[in-house]
Amino acid sequence: MRALPAMFAIACAVLSGCMTKRTPPPGTSVSVAPVEEGLPTAWRQVATAADIMRIDALGAAWTHGLAVARPGELAREAALLDPKSALTKPAPSPGAYRCRMIKLGASGRRALQAFKPFFCFVGAEGALLTFAKASGTQRPAGRLWDDGDKRLVFLGAMALSPDAPPPAYGADVRRNRVGVVERIGDFRWRMTLLPQGGDAALDVIELVPNTPPPSAS
Repeated sequence: MRALPAMFAIACAVLSGCMTKRTPPPGTSVSVAPVEEGLPTAWRQVATAADIMRIDALGAAWTHGLAVARPGELAREAALLDPKSALTKPAPSPGAYRCRMIKLGASGRRALQAFKPFFCFVGAEGALLTFAKASGTQRPAGRLWDDGDKRLVFLGAMALSPDAPPPAYGADVRRNRVGVVERIGDFRWRMTLLPQGGDAALDVIELVPNTPPPSAS
């Protein structure tokens, strides 16, 4: 836990959410292409045709994932795995979050796989919010776009090395990751990343604010 303040400082530099401008260390920057900001559906002017189709097919992806998972597993997660649990005012506040991911609808023995928690960060870049996973070999990062009163659309890309930043969205379509962010409770959000390539699973990420511990006196 002592490393958290340092991680938060890095994230502030990465996501431009703090006033101090610093050069982030290798592997922590959020690389995004210049875009035109506009109406609440402006993300459709930025996303590829394939990614627009994925986002528009979110309902079908939820249906598949829920159909193959065990009812008991779904019940334990409650609102996190309820596609109808989205609330208004979906934008998370910039800051550090404690996140955990569930892969829903994966092929094989387990249709629901839960992973260890990790840190992620929400920042502000102009009129848009940004999201970045802080560590690991697979780190999605990108921008969050308005899309009505109950969700934001995530357009980002995946870093595949702990020491390398992700490419800008659209620079390498094989690395693109897209999804939606929704508020599912007080101080609780959900990011749902859509299937990519031959993967049939949804990556459902729970975000809850992480309050740094007080400094030792």
